[in-house]
Amino acid sequence: MSARALDVASARTRPAPVTLGHAFWVWMRIAALSFGGPAGQIAVMHRILVEEKRWIGEHRFLHALNYCMLLPGPEAQQLAIYIGWLMHRTKGGIVAGTLFVLPGAVSIMALSWIYALYGHVGLVTGLFFGLKCAVLAVVLQAVVRIGGRSLKNNTMRGLAATAFGLIFFIGVPFPAIVLGAGLIGFLGGRAGSPAFQPGGGHGAGSNAIVADAETLLGEELPAHARPTIGQSLRQATACLVLWMAPVAMLALILGRGSVFTQIATFFSTMAVVTFGGAYAVLAFVAQQAVANYHWLTAKEMLDGLGMAETTPGPLIMVLQFVGFMGAYRHAGALPPLLAGTLGGLLATWVTFVPCFLWIFLGAPYIERIRGNKALSGALSAITAAVVGVVLNLALWFAIHSIFRTIRPFAAGPVHFDLPVLASVDPWALIVSVAAMVAMFRFKAGIFMTLGVASAAGIALYLAGVVA
Repeated sequence: MSARALDVASARTRPAPVTLGHAFWVWMRIAALSFGGPAGQIAVMHRILVEEKRWIGEHRFLHALNYCMLLPGPEAQQLAIYIGWLMHRTKGGIVAGTLFVLPGAVSIMALSWIYALYGHVGLVTGLFFGLKCAVLAVVLQAVVRIGGRSLKNNTMRGLAATAFGLIFFIGVPFPAIVLGAGLIGFLGGRAGSPAFQPGGGHGAGSNAIVADAETLLGEELPAHARPTIGQSLRQATACLVLWMAPVAMLALILGRGSVFTQIATFFSTMAVVTFGGAYAVLAFVAQQAVANYHWLTAKEMLDGLGMAETTPGPLIMVLQFVGFMGAYRHAGALPPLLAGTLGGLLATWVTFVPCFLWIFLGAPYIERIRGNKALSGALSAITAAVVGVVLNLALWFAIHSIFRTIRPFAAGPVHFDLPVLASVDPWALIVSVAAMVAMFRFKAGIFMTLGVASAAGIALYLAGVVA
């Protein structure tokens, strides 16, 4: 077959171009189906964008995902921004990234209102008791999934164990652990060590690989992926102003002691240092929000995570609930529900706006880099360390959900929460173990597990067991 005939045949296999208006409805569909945490959300995007629509090929999808995995913040939303930007420039990135978080933001805000008004009343108490118990099984499943694809050798297992020990027993800050692991992986990858080469995908794999040449985007570099320095500076400045202007205004007008200033600065910091995915981030946020700022209790943090697990969008949307409860509890002269709403929206804004900055500023340059061993090594090491951090989160949840009394233990640099074994809540233990058996033994899905656990919590309340 002639070269011209091959070109014609290849062109026939590529999908027809789509407008931004059509892409809007595709991203709406993806947002509505984005349940189950980052792995599930990435799998939904892969199925629709790669396998079904063939907008982007397998290798390009994974290349974009690898970059997003190295960034702070929610990688699934950043991947949506990246692909939206590739397809339809800056407007496409804004549409994809905004729609991806919108259903979750609306859902969590509605649930936050319900929780604030009725969270300690009647059946709602039983419902959240069941959710709290099931969340432990969900987080443990995350440990198994992440570990299964990242701990392929003793070096990775050692990094995971070290990360767990540092954060649980010594309290080393999460950002320091992630940055240290990233540096080790970068150096190991640069040196060509096989131990730091990624082994497996990120939840998006498919047996049928869709070649880049057969997709709408193709193999070529889009014109807008060749930015000038001036264009990059303009986009970075716009994103920085949108992100930091509210933070600066709150600090100047309300002062550093205001709960709104604290929410803005704390979650802005999280947006910069939260590497490794939602579960790893929540370990640090939960400890700070509960023990340091006293915005909510450990039980309420578990309830918020249960909300995020049952709603679409990034799991990190639970931070909106944290901001809501913090402002609701420290409303000052404002009506508590109004203060909570503003606090939740503020937490959401400073958490997700930086994601647009990372993509619009870095993606054009990352598109030109394929198969960089140093970056792949950093990604592998960070993912391994995240396994240890998420295990810390699972243990933290177990201690605070199953035991009624917890005492601090300290000996030299070692300090951690020690549960009193005699204070175990037998019903919480039973529901938690049942949820684990359902997910690990019978492969029950997140929705079914959370739904049955919630029903069990309501039943226990009606039986007078849960007060």
